[in-house]
Amino acid sequence: MFLYWFWDKRKGLYALVSYYFCMIMTPLIKLTACIYRPWIRDSRVLPAGDSIRTATGYSFPSGHTSTAAPLAGGMAVNMWEDKRNRWLSFIFVAFILLTGFSRNYLGVHTPQDVFVGISESVFSLILTAKLFQYLDKHPEKEDWFLLGGFILCWAGIAYITLKFYPADYDAEGKLIVDSQKMMNDGYGDIGKVIGFIIARFVEKKWIRFQPFRRGWLGAVICAVLLIPMVMLKSLVRPVMTGWLGAHWGRLTFSVIHAFYYIALIPLLLKLCGKVLPVAKA
Repeated sequence: MFLYWFWDKRKGLYALVSYYFCMIMTPLIKLTACIYRPWIRDSRVLPAGDSIRTATGYSFPSGHTSTAAPLAGGMAVNMWEDKRNRWLSFIFVAFILLTGFSRNYLGVHTPQDVFVGISESVFSLILTAKLFQYLDKHPEKEDWFLLGGFILCWAGIAYITLKFYPADYDAEGKLIVDSQKMMNDGYGDIGKVIGFIIARFVEKKWIRFQPFRRGWLGAVICAVLLIPMVMLKSLVRPVMTGWLGAHWGRLTFSVIHAFYYIALIPLLLKLCGKVLPVAKA
């Protein structure tokens, strides 16, 4: 987000769009496969610490990996294009590998879960690069891609809502995985993509901001704006789920949250930029 707001809008969007591709693929794969955690399938797996309590839901693919890999992978690609900062690419790749390793080390995912999560992310990075190349030549087609993505998202919501889920119980008679809770994550993830699509359309049509390059002051302003972006999760999401229920509350919050950082903050930065001069390169 800092890169998108402050330095390079296109590069920021590249990492974000790669992430959003994974945000719609991961829940659809996870809620289709409905594969249980490793220790449920094999009693020899002993998760570290309180991982059994914190790692709930289905296992395949690794959600942590398919979240970290497109964002960090997108940043690795961005930094590789800048010879002065190319060394940062290795740090981002190391972050991806360490994330995948941590999921195996804790015993909450199998190597297959992590491998598919990384493969999914690589696919999304390549797909995003191809999409950007196409839109560079045909910018007028972006609205059609946004519309197609919007329809796909709602088709995904309908699918995860209506499909059948297994209802297996453990030796104590407890439901192994509550499909309703897993659907919460699916609604939230797909809601992020819906929010991005709406916000991208609004920003592209009416805001059209440029990165807020205002020297150290601009960097501090953008860094400070990251704080409410994080706080919204703990302050607003519980309110939305209380009003609208777990499914629709998560989806509505995700839409609002994505709109905040994709469109609202750029609007505020554009207005602020009329007062502060652009910093010299």
